[in-house]
Amino acid sequence: MDGAGHITGVTTIMPLRNVMLLAELIERVRSRDPDLPGMACFSGPSGLGKTKAAAWSANEYRCYHVEMKESWSAKKFVAKIVEAMGMKPSGTIGDMVDQAGEELAKSGRPLLLDEAHLLAKPRLIGIVRDLYESSAGGTVVLIGEEMLPQTLARWERVHNRMLDWVQAQPCDLREVALLAQLKCPDIRLSEDVLKHVLEQSQARARRIVVSLSQISEHALKADKTAVGIADIADLKLFTGEAPRPRGNI
Repeated sequence: MDGAGHITGVTTIMPLRNVMLLAELIERVRSRDPDLPGMACFSGPSGLGKTKAAAWSANEYRCYHVEMKESWSAKKFVAKIVEAMGMKPSGTIGDMVDQAGEELAKSGRPLLLDEAHLLAKPRLIGIVRDLYESSAGGTVVLIGEEMLPQTLARWERVHNRMLDWVQAQPCDLREVALLAQLKCPDIRLSEDVLKHVLEQSQARARRIVVSLSQISEHALKADKTAVGIADIADLKLFTGEAPRPRGNI
């Protein structure tokens, strides 16, 4: 949602900040001096489009991209990394760490570990460190929630291997307009509408896309090709807030 790449099946290139920030971070780590550490962190609240930015960067920079799942065991985690590299997982966890590390060293391709806040367990974070060490100077970028940098500080041997920390940014009005071009290509939205969408979404790309889809559907039903703030006065845009408890039903 937030950035260049694939958005709901549509391929486009859009200069949204979080795509650019992550791409610049990957390039900075990948082209670093050999004596500098090769890990980095990209963090921010959910809904800012970090995963979409990662998917675009994975395609642009031929990165290996693995999105961590909470239900994964340590062995499943390492096996998924090996599979992402186009290889068949085999042997112990240590064998697969060596296998993946050798591939990183040989290919020179960055590894993006998404939802990395789920790695905040001694066993898993130790595997990430071992993988990086086995890669002989590879590039490993951890992508996760806002508190990820503070979480990683608990493990000094990982924290000290970070070259840079970059925070994902909320959307601005320019980016709402860009997303509107994608989600509402046949509808002209006034600046007041764009500002309203930005405010109601709390500047989170995922919510902006949902709201723009609401407006597009509303305009289609009303047979409108131009939408002003008065046209959506009765339209409750998506804010992400949970509904209040109801009384007796």
